[in-house]
Amino acid sequence: MKVLILHGWGGSDAPHWQAELACETAKNYGTVSFPLLDNCHFPSRNRWIKQAKAVLEDFKPDTVVCHSLANTLWFWLCEEEMATVERLFMVSPPSLTTTENTIKTFFPCPLPDTLHAKKAQMIVSDNDPWISVEEASRIAKHYDIPLTVIEKAGHINADSGYGKWPLIEQLVMEKKQ
Repeated sequence: MKVLILHGWGGSDAPHWQAELACETAKNYGTVSFPLLDNCHFPSRNRWIKQAKAVLEDFKPDTVVCHSLANTLWFWLCEEEMATVERLFMVSPPSLTTTENTIKTFFPCPLPDTLHAKKAQMIVSDNDPWISVEEASRIAKHYDIPLTVIEKAGHINADSGYGKWPLIEQLVMEKKQ
């Protein structure tokens, strides 16, 4: 299993669940790539696309796990020529119409025709300040993918108590059917 973990705005270093997932993947003899994307506190869509494309081409993951702004990055990557991955996990994507000035180069973001994934799943919280359950539901329905809604989990990050996160570890570590 080759897992690519893509962080959002500001990174996902410990104690964030993505850092925990990277460790857990390695402990279970998976191969993991968890790159620090360029200038993560002041990201540029074009720089992140270029860096992520290089990682995708070199690493050739079968599973990709995106958190927050990395989901928007994935949508932009899907507009490029790229290989299809086996599984995609989309956790806490921000609204497609986010207006935050620091990350403005990523928005507005169109929905790509395809997610370039054989299987995808979205996980959101019912009180995420960055996206409503209604918008997440529309996106999931657009791609006909499962949507898991967690109660009162905020942005599903370290600030909302998501360090070690057994659910995502279980989902990622599941053997392919």
